[in-house]
Amino acid sequence: MTSDDPEATLAQLGAAVDAAIPRALRRAWEQHVAHEPVLVARQGIYSAHGRPFAYQFSYRSPGHHAELARSWGRADHERATDHVLRATFGRADLEHVAHGRLLFIRCPRAHLLGDLPLPARPDRLVIEVSTTTEVDAAALAGLRRLREQGFRIALPAFTDRPEQRRLLPHADFVKVDVRDLDVEGHPVVRVARSFGATLVAEYVESAEVLQHARELGFTLFQGNLIERAGVLDRAGARLVGN
Repeated sequence: MTSDDPEATLAQLGAAVDAAIPRALRRAWEQHVAHEPVLVARQGIYSAHGRPFAYQFSYRSPGHHAELARSWGRADHERATDHVLRATFGRADLEHVAHGRLLFIRCPRAHLLGDLPLPARPDRLVIEVSTTTEVDAAALAGLRRLREQGFRIALPAFTDRPEQRRLLPHADFVKVDVRDLDVEGHPVVRVARSFGATLVAEYVESAEVLQHARELGFTLFQGNLIERAGVLDRAGARLVGN
């Protein structure tokens, strides 16, 4: 029997395909998925007193090379973000890797606009706006909607570009690459905190850079001097709802 409803027709087709898969093949696939690594990287964001304040989670996969991500397209970034969100909030033992702290996850435009889903965890998820996001009316409206839902927003790699200044009123955290602050540090920092955001010093790689960031008034710090990103395998954690 056919249906005039395209969605119903697709559902019937999907059910037929599922039914046609031999049970042994389905079990073999489930066992394969159960043993496939589910990797994420985690790096701490620390307070001025040296205590963990939050964690940055980012994409990793077997054989992943960071330089290859520079050639990624929009869909690649969206899939990577979905992977990180599923590996963290989609697993039942979140606290095993989060320890009660905020989780910063970089999200592309589709997640800001609601075209792709975000976990309903504004208490824990800090949405870090992708540096490639087009800053237009739709993006700003998406950020306003997310903040109304209780999410906190982070703005990374702040260098005082005009499009970044448009995002400042919506940012709870502003991250600044402190390696670039040796010449024009004070003006950039002054603009970054102009709407009351908490400042995060990124790429703290040496004691000198850390001291300079402290002198500029940063209160949160992230970088290899403090903690290198570690890779976690989330495959052993039960999926939420299973």
